Amino acid sequence: MFVVRMFALALVLSVVSLAVRAEEAKEAKETGDIVDVAVGAKFTKLVAAVKAADLVETLKGKGPFTVFAPTDEAFEALGEEKLAALLKDKEALKKILTYHVVSGKVLAKDAIALAKDEKSAKSVEGSSIKLSIKGKSLTLNGEAKVIKANVMASNGVIHVIDKVIMPPKD
Repeated sequence: MFVVRMFALALVLSVVSLAVRAEEAKEAKETGDIVDVAVGAKFTKLVAAVKAADLVETLKGKGPFTVFAPTDEAFEALGEEKLAALLKDKEALKKILTYHVVSGKVLAKDAIALAKDEKSAKSVEGSSIKLSIKGKSLTLNGEAKVIKANVMASNGVIHVIDKVIMPPKD
């Protein structure tokens, strides 16, 4: 009798586990992809830049991607002239935007672990982004702070940052 009860309990737990996983998958699908989440979160300048650089289809792709997404204020800090020039220079804009993307799904806890070991993450652009901890904040290249982490999307994760980071000059 004990064995039958244990088997029944294991069966119930398996069914519950499958139901939870199905619900999590449904939530991830309902969340939308990286672009949909950025649009929904009103990252107007980032979305405009992604469109101008023809990266929409890429960031709607399978992924997974980790995107360090600058706020509208971060883009505004570049200045109107520089921002307007970037929006017209598709290749320079693409280089900057892909520098904000890492292949794979890097959650905040993983990025913090890398930062504690003073490691870098390789961007899709090809250059490395130095991760570090300043005070209680995860920073990129010692300048941009992660101000909101783990914004989930169906094809990755977004970490909101307070500054546009620039790839190293060739």
